[in-house]
Amino acid sequence: MTQSVFHVDEQRAQWLAGFDSVSSSGIRSALPQQHRDFFAGLPMLFIATLDPQGWPVASVLSGTPGFISSYDPRHLRINAPRRADCPALATLAVGKPLAALGLDFSNRRRNRANGHLTRMDKNRLEIEIEQSFGNCPQYIQQRQLIPLSRQPAAIDHLPALDNAATTMLQCADTFFVATHAHGGADISHRGGNPGFIKRQGDTLWIPDFRGNRYMNTLGNMLAEPRGALLFLDFNNGDVLHLQGRTEIRWQKENLPNFDGAERFWCLHIERAWRFAAWLPWRANAAEFSPATCATGTWDTANQQ
Repeated sequence: MTQSVFHVDEQRAQWLAGFDSVSSSGIRSALPQQHRDFFAGLPMLFIATLDPQGWPVASVLSGTPGFISSYDPRHLRINAPRRADCPALATLAVGKPLAALGLDFSNRRRNRANGHLTRMDKNRLEIEIEQSFGNCPQYIQQRQLIPLSRQPAAIDHLPALDNAATTMLQCADTFFVATHAHGGADISHRGGNPGFIKRQGDTLWIPDFRGNRYMNTLGNMLAEPRGALLFLDFNNGDVLHLQGRTEIRWQKENLPNFDGAERFWCLHIERAWRFAAWLPWRANAAEFSPATCATGTWDTANQQ
């Protein structure tokens, strides 16, 4: 019998979502040439790994296009300075799982490459690829990035979400979610109209829209509920990182009628930190994807 590329909890999530069968034909054990070329042209890379306590942590690395390279189909090499005060970057170590997500906001294209860190020098990381696959452009807002010199601030550990963090969540149309299970790490993209994230105290509620049916993120949450969310402010360059435990609501009957939502999940926040002026670029106004425009917000859902 051929072993599935989906781990047992991804398969369980697919069953709970009501999917009869899910094709894995797009998931490869190495990078095709078009993915290698794609990563080499990016000015940023989103990554996720685990801290010493087993919590997912996420970050974003930036550089001049070409700072990511691939000398063969099984490896990605990243040449970028790493801040020692970033908990995600400080915890990197050879042998740890490392997930990478490349996203080109100019054309709404994204590819994922998951594996393990096999080499680490002062400003260089090398990932041995175990899974490589593309994702559809749904819910990615199109933006043009403009390089900008900034002076990043020191890390700000937040004992509670302040007004700036709350505003960032309320205005967000994009974020990234880091999860892990069965020895691997993953980082994926989520998008929606501003207002698609609802805060109730220390809990964030998020609709889950139709996707590729792989159920990588929710399958990982079934196996290991600890997760991390990464938010970007495309104007002032701030980065907000949240850690907490997740829950999934597979049946939406008792929740608001939220356009586009197939189910919901939430994060109970336990830790938060922020880097002001982290990103070395700003972005122009977003052009929302057609898929995003067809989805709702919590305000419109509560009015129905």
